[in-house]
Amino acid sequence: MKIPRDGKEVVVELEGKAVKLTNLSKPFWPELGYTKADLLQYYFDLADALLPHIAHRAMVMRRYPDGASGKSFFMKRAPKGHPEWVETVHVLHSSGNEIDFPVINDVASLLWVVNLGCIDLNPWYSRTDDLDRPDYLHFDLDPGEASFARVRETALAVHGALAELGMPSYVKTSGSKGAHVYVPIVRGPLQKDVWTFAKKLAWKLAAKYPELATAEYTKAKRPKGRVLIDYNQNRWGSTLASVYSVRPTPRATASAPVSWEELAKGCELEDFRLDNLPARVREKGDLWAPCAPGAPGRFDLAQVKDS
Repeated sequence: MKIPRDGKEVVVELEGKAVKLTNLSKPFWPELGYTKADLLQYYFDLADALLPHIAHRAMVMRRYPDGASGKSFFMKRAPKGHPEWVETVHVLHSSGNEIDFPVINDVASLLWVVNLGCIDLNPWYSRTDDLDRPDYLHFDLDPGEASFARVRETALAVHGALAELGMPSYVKTSGSKGAHVYVPIVRGPLQKDVWTFAKKLAWKLAAKYPELATAEYTKAKRPKGRVLIDYNQNRWGSTLASVYSVRPTPRATASAPVSWEELAKGCELEDFRLDNLPARVREKGDLWAPCAPGAPGRFDLAQVKDS
C-alpha cells in the first residue's frame, strides 16, 4: 500500500479496520524533505519484520507532534477515544498508578500509533501475559562523549563475555548514539533477577576493560570517554527504542540489527536510515528474527550459576 502524501485527513482500510491518518504533508524532517507520510510509509513497509518484536507488549508512546526537531512528550496511557480495535493492557505501575497501555499487534494499530507522532517505538521487554518475566537480557551501550568506534569495541567485548557463558547475543545500532546488545532468554526469571544478573556482568566487564567501559550509572562519577554498559534499562517498566525504530536525529537514522561481522568491520550509525533500511531488510531479511518470541535458541539463565 502506498500511503497518501496529501490530505488533512485520510482513512485507509487495513484488514477491515478503518485507520484515520492526518496531516500527511506535515514536515517531520524539513531539511531532508521527509513528511509524516514518509514516516508512515516506512513503518508500513517494515511491518512484517517489526511486528513480531513489538506485539503483545505494553507500548510507551513518545510523541513528536511537530516532527523530529520539535518538542516531544511521553504518554503511557492509551488516549481517550482510541479505536476499539487498538488493544490495551491494564497495568498497576510501580508508581502506584493504574495505566492502560496501548498494545501494537497489527498493521492498523502500528499506523495508528505512528500517526499520533510517535517517531520511535518503545515497547516493554515482557509480554502482556506475564509482565514480570521478560524475554530479554540486554545492555544499552551509551557512549556519552566517546566515539561510535568505542561503542563497537565495547559491544564486541560484551559479545565475547556472553559467548564465554554460552549465551547467544545480537546487536543493533540504537539509531541515536550507541548500540544495544540483546540476549533472548527463556521466560522464567523475574525482571528484578534479570536486572541483577545484568548488573553483575556489566561491572565485571567494566573491571576487565577499565580504559574502554564503565558501569557507573551516576554521570558525575562516570569516567570521561568511557562507554557506559547500562544495565539499568533491565528494570521493570523500562524501555528502549525497538528494533527498526526511526529516531529523531538530523539524518533520520534508525535502530538497525547488524551482524557481528558488520560491526567488527566498522559500520556507522548513519549507514541505516529511514530512506534505506526497508531495502536492506528486503535484501537481508530480519536479522533480529532470533530474538522474536517463539524463535529457537533462547538461553536459560538458570544455566549460569555465577555471572
